[in-house]
Amino acid sequence: MNAFPDDFPLAEEALAIVRGRHGNPFAVLGMHGGSGDPLRVNVFAPAAASVTVLRKPGDEKVVELARVHPEGFFSGIVPDETERFSYRLRLESGPESWIVEDPYAFGPVLGDLDEHLFAEGKHLDLYRRLGSHPVTHEGVEGVAFAVWAPNARRVSVVGNFNAWDGRRHPMRRRLGGGIWELFIPGLPQGEIYKYEIVGVHGEVLPLKADPVSQAHENPPATASVVSGEPRHDWQDDDWLAGRPDRQRIDAPISIYELHLGSWRRSADGDVLDYEEIADHLIPYIQEMGFTHVELLPVTEHPFSGSWGYQPIGLFAPTRRFGPPEAFASFVDRLHAAGIGVMVDWVPAHFPSDAHGLVHFDGTALYEHEDPRLGFHQDWNTLIYNFGRIEVSNFLQASALYWIDQFHIDGLRVDAVASMLYLDYSRNPGEWIPNRYGGNQNLDAIEFLQQTNTRIAERHPGALAIAEESTAFPGVSRPVQEGGLGFHFKWNMGWMHDTLEYMSRDPIHRRHHHHQMTFGMVYAFSENFVLPLSHDEVVHGKGSLIGKMPGDRWQKFANLRAYYTFMWAHPGKKLLFMGGEFAQDREWNHDQSLDWHLLDDPMHAGVKELVRELNRLYREWPALHELDCEPAGFEWIESNDSENSVFSFLRRGRGDASPVLVVCNLTPIVRHGYRLGVPVEGPWRTVLNSDDPSYGGSGVGNGEAIPAQPVGWHGRSQSIELDLPPLGALLLVPES
Repeated sequence: MNAFPDDFPLAEEALAIVRGRHGNPFAVLGMHGGSGDPLRVNVFAPAAASVTVLRKPGDEKVVELARVHPEGFFSGIVPDETERFSYRLRLESGPESWIVEDPYAFGPVLGDLDEHLFAEGKHLDLYRRLGSHPVTHEGVEGVAFAVWAPNARRVSVVGNFNAWDGRRHPMRRRLGGGIWELFIPGLPQGEIYKYEIVGVHGEVLPLKADPVSQAHENPPATASVVSGEPRHDWQDDDWLAGRPDRQRIDAPISIYELHLGSWRRSADGDVLDYEEIADHLIPYIQEMGFTHVELLPVTEHPFSGSWGYQPIGLFAPTRRFGPPEAFASFVDRLHAAGIGVMVDWVPAHFPSDAHGLVHFDGTALYEHEDPRLGFHQDWNTLIYNFGRIEVSNFLQASALYWIDQFHIDGLRVDAVASMLYLDYSRNPGEWIPNRYGGNQNLDAIEFLQQTNTRIAERHPGALAIAEESTAFPGVSRPVQEGGLGFHFKWNMGWMHDTLEYMSRDPIHRRHHHHQMTFGMVYAFSENFVLPLSHDEVVHGKGSLIGKMPGDRWQKFANLRAYYTFMWAHPGKKLLFMGGEFAQDREWNHDQSLDWHLLDDPMHAGVKELVRELNRLYREWPALHELDCEPAGFEWIESNDSENSVFSFLRRGRGDASPVLVVCNLTPIVRHGYRLGVPVEGPWRTVLNSDDPSYGGSGVGNGEAIPAQPVGWHGRSQSIELDLPPLGALLLVPES
C-alpha cells in the first residue's frame, strides 16, 4: 500500500525507503534542490511524531515537515529558500523531544584514493578506512562506517541506536569498488552494530558482523563494537629497534606456545583478563628463559572450541580477555620484560556462521562458489578466494594490522599446506586443477608471497612462520629466489618421526633408529622451527609424558632425554604450555593447566631441565648460531642402532666452543662408551638429563673427562663416558 498523498512527487522512491529497498538513499533523504530551485528536506524517522528543520548554528526553526507516510516519512519545502544551508532536526514524540544531526546532510567520508587502492588490491591500511571509526566529519563528531559489499542492493547500519531497523540508516554506495559508507553523527564509541544487507536477489540476509571491525562483543554475542584503531601509549621503542637483531636467523629463538583461556585460571576456574594473565605470565617466562610466547589465535572467533582457528574478526582481538587496548597493553608489558610476542594467524579458511563472511552480500564474495574450491572438507569451513584482489587485500591488511597496531613480533600462519594444494585432503574428482593442469593453488602461492614481501618491507625484523606439513619447496626461501618468503617453517616431519620413535618401547628402538636421524637429511633445506605444539596433545593423543613408554620413572627419563635431544638439534624451539612440566593429562581448553603437579619433584624436575636447556641454548652460540646452516652440525656416530645411542657436535662461528651431544635412549647404563672428539684436553658436562635435580638417577662422569690420544670416529682424540639410562649429555671442552 502506497499511503502517500496523491500529489507527493517522490512517492515511489520514498516508498522504497520506507520498505527498506532503496539502494541510493542520499538521492532521496536529506536536503535537495538549491541554486535557484526550491529546497526540500526528506527524513525517515519512525520513532518521531513530528520533525522540524532547524538552521545551524543557532537552531532557529525553519520549517516543520509534514508526515507524508504513516510509518514515519517526513517531507517539506523550505519556504523562501533556494540555497542550501546547514541544519539539524528536532524530533518529537509525545512529551519527548531531541535534536539530531541528519546523517544524509553529510558528504562522503572515503576519498577517491581509498576506492582506487582497494580496487587495485593495494590498500594495505584498509583497517584505517573500512570498519567503524569515531571521527569528526564536517565539524561534527560521530562514527564513519564503511563495508565492502559490491553485489548488495542495499546495506544499512543497525544497532540499539536505531532499534535494529535496517530502514533507518541505509548507506551510500561508492560505485567504483562496491564499498558502502555512512557517517552517523552523534554516535558514541562502544556502540554495538551489524550490517543489514539486501542481497543480489533482493533477499534480506542474516545480520552481518563488520569484517573490518576492530572490536566485537564478548562471545557468544556476535555484534561488532564501534572502536576504531586501538588507543595505547606504546613504550616499546627500544624493543622494536632491537627486534631485527633479536629475531635474526642466527639468534636463539625458543617459543612458548600458549592458549590464553586455559594457561592459568582463577581459583574459581574463571578466565583471567589480559592484565591478570600478564601478571602471571611475565615472571614465569622470564624464569623459564623462553625468548618468545606464541598465542593461539587471538582474532575474534565465535566458537571457543575452535581455539581461535575458525575466526570471524580478522582485525579484532578476542573480547574474552578484555578490549583491544588491554591486548595492546599486554604486548607492551611483555616487550618491556624482554619477551617477544607471536600470534597464530589464520588466512586459510573461515567458519560458515551466518553473521560472518559466508555469502556476505548474497554471493560467494570472500569464498568460491564452487565447493571444490571453496569448501574445506576437513573442518567444514570456507576457503578464501585468494585470486580475488579485494580478498587478498583484505587478508594482507589483516596480517599487517597485527604488526602495525599491536607490535606483534611474528605471525605463525596456520594450515599453509591446505592453502598450497587444490587437492588437499580431496579425492579425485573433488578438486579443480589450476590453469596448467596441476594441483598447486597458484593464487594462494601469490597471496603468500605478496603478504610476506609486504611484511618484510614495512616491518623489517618481524617474522612470518609457516605451519606447512609437506615437502613444498622453498617455503622459507626469499620470494626473489622463487620461495614463499617465510622466515621459518615448522618441521612437522621431524616432530612426527621423533615422537613416534620416543613412543616405542626401548627394546624395539634399534629397529627404528633412523627415525631420529632422518631429519638431518633435510635439516637445512628450510629454516626450521622444531614444534612440539598443541596439536600433539589433543584429540585423544594424550600428553607428551603420556606418550613415553615404561614405568613412571622411565616415562620422565624418556621425556627429559627427548627435550635435551630437541634443544640440541638444529632448529629453533617451540613447546606448548604444560609440556615444560610434563602435564599428565591431555590439554583441555576449558580448564587451567595442572599447576599443582609442580609439587611433585618429578614434574618440577622436568620444568627445571627445560629452564636450564633454554639458558644453555641462549648462552652457547654453538647451540643456536648455525641452527639453519650445515656447518653448525656434525655427526660423531649416527649408526649405533644396537645401543640406541646418538652422538653429534653442534658448532658456532669462528672460535665458538663446540658442544658434544650424546643420547642413550635405552634404560641400560653404557659404561666406558668411547667417542671421538675434535678438541684435546678435558671435557666437562654442562647438562645431564639424568641429574638428580631433574629427577634422574645420577649416573654421570664427574666434573671433567680427559681426552685421550686414542683415534676414534676418524678423530685423533677420544673420551670415554658413562652414559646414563634414558639420558642425554651436553659436554664442552674445558678450554
